Amino acid sequence: MVIGIDIRVLARGTRTGIEEYTLNLLSRLLSLDKSIKFKLFYNAFNKVGLNYDWANLPNVEIKKFNYPNRFVFDPLAKFLRLPKIDKMLGGVDVFFAPHFLLSPVSKDCRRIITFHDLSFEYFPEFLPWRKRFWHAFLNPRRRALQADKIIAVSGSTKNDLVDLYGLPSEKIKLIYSGVGEEFKKFPISNFQFPNIRKKYGLPEKFILYFGTIEPRKNLLGLIRAYEIFREKYKIDDFKLVVAGSRGWLDKEIISAANNSKYHQDIIFTGFVAPSDKIYLYNLASLFVYPSFFEGFGFPPLEAMSCGVPVICSYTSSFPEVVGEAALMVDPYNFEEIAWAMKEVLTDQNLRDDLISKGIEHIKKFSWDRCARETLEFLIS
Repeated sequence: MVIGIDIRVLARGTRTGIEEYTLNLLSRLLSLDKSIKFKLFYNAFNKVGLNYDWANLPNVEIKKFNYPNRFVFDPLAKFLRLPKIDKMLGGVDVFFAPHFLLSPVSKDCRRIITFHDLSFEYFPEFLPWRKRFWHAFLNPRRRALQADKIIAVSGSTKNDLVDLYGLPSEKIKLIYSGVGEEFKKFPISNFQFPNIRKKYGLPEKFILYFGTIEPRKNLLGLIRAYEIFREKYKIDDFKLVVAGSRGWLDKEIISAANNSKYHQDIIFTGFVAPSDKIYLYNLASLFVYPSFFEGFGFPPLEAMSCGVPVICSYTSSFPEVVGEAALMVDPYNFEEIAWAMKEVLTDQNLRDDLISKGIEHIKKFSWDRCARETLEFLIS
């Protein structure tokens, strides 16, 4: 059997949720059955190198092309349904796309797509006009209808596909993403901690947010909740660390932090190297993720793996993904978020309970299991 996989999402070298999903899945999926030939479609005018062990496996062939996606390949794919990717790859039985990019294939080639979330349908106002235009151009609903089968990373996303796009439930397979084994609790004496504190300007005690700086993550709400936490509960020894790269429509968020009464205690780290993420989690006293909408949401689970208590929103996929292992709040209620911060930071019993539940809960999410279930779905 020959399986084609679209890896165009890796071309920019960024590490948002879809890239994390793709990289973690590939590192396990490609070596599961050496009798299966994998042909990876890697097209972009400018793209980063693929310095991964899986790229050199004997049953893996990377087919590189240099067509500009947005100005050449995608218009051809949308309006002419050409070129056929399976033909460009030299023939495949099934073509798997870890994202809903335009991917025309021949009629005899089965097409399977992973959908991570439909946040762009619920919150278009959180996207800049270019992103809204791009989603309209891609037409995710049409991509979903054209697919032979779909993988949803959460039951929440599966329900959205059924409710919003009218897809039959039996067409969609729920396969949870995993959490990397590298995320774990380190002893307090870890020799890297001082280096990481210095590198990112981290204080001794801090509340951590990790993710892209963009409106959907509700960082304006987090900043306001932190101000209430400081003003109402008079707890001044915990700073707020916002870790991650700047995204779209981030200027209002940066401005809110700069204009805050507590601006000196709100720290933006900027880009964090993937290998450093685990140390930031370990050093944090509390992880807060008040996002309005997530299809899965890696950061809360990564924080749990590192033994950090978690506060997150009671919306979208969060109740399903974090279960009872996090303290969930209304993302629109800043007073409630502030209260939750105070409770976790002052109630040792609650704190210990969240940490122990988190470490146990995280065992449900395995990339190995995700890879096995994905391969079974691809060949079925």
